[in-house]
Amino acid sequence: MTINSIIGAIQEMAPVALQESYDNSGLQLGDASAECTGALLCVDVTPERVDEAAAKGCNLIISHHPVLFHGLKQIIGTTPQQEVVIRAIRAGVAIYSAHTSLDNAPEGVNKWLAMELGLDYLHPLQPISANMPDAGAGAIANAAVPLSAMQLVEKVKQTCQSPVCRCTIPPSGKISRIAMCGGSGGSMIADAIKAGAQAYITSDVRYHDFLDYTGRIFIIDIGHFESESCTKRIFYHLITQKFPNFAVHYSDSEKNPINYI
Repeated sequence: MTINSIIGAIQEMAPVALQESYDNSGLQLGDASAECTGALLCVDVTPERVDEAAAKGCNLIISHHPVLFHGLKQIIGTTPQQEVVIRAIRAGVAIYSAHTSLDNAPEGVNKWLAMELGLDYLHPLQPISANMPDAGAGAIANAAVPLSAMQLVEKVKQTCQSPVCRCTIPPSGKISRIAMCGGSGGSMIADAIKAGAQAYITSDVRYHDFLDYTGRIFIIDIGHFESESCTKRIFYHLITQKFPNFAVHYSDSEKNPINYI
């Protein structure tokens, strides 16, 4: 079993071609032809994740967020990203990231989020193109049983393990059509409204978006980490379905970098 075998399984579902133009999904560093001794799954790669992978006997880290997103002009260990590169190379740990390639995949982040929330997934909120109607950003879904605003919020908090949600003023009526976007989805609020959504679940919504869209759609902001923590479960399901006897580990040390006090 090579690292390339694992990468191939991921790319069958989330081809790098689906990523946004600004992104850097794909193999970040390492020898993809090497035999794979195990994979560690995480949202973000930090120096601690590299040490954890090595301690668990894993020579592959699979993350959602790319560790190499902006160009590195030096690799001398003065930033966490530089330290990740140094430690990974020393430990012989390869790093693969599926970011917007997984966000935009037909069976990716947003369909998975809808499924975990118990909603009936319909289609992407922003299809990539007319030729690829099943691939794109965000999702539109229906609730089989209409929910009150507070019922929806509680379902979101429990499913995404979010201790709090930032919301616009809750509507008094029931909610049946719901849009969502894992990660920073504030730019698609207008698309959610156009699609007939009564609620929109995402993260990193700006203050003025809350102000401007109050009364037009019920915004539920659950935090960036919470909205994308399902990516680890997607990776786990994908790899273990394809390679049942392969060693796959969730990171034990990864925690949300944002603390709610």
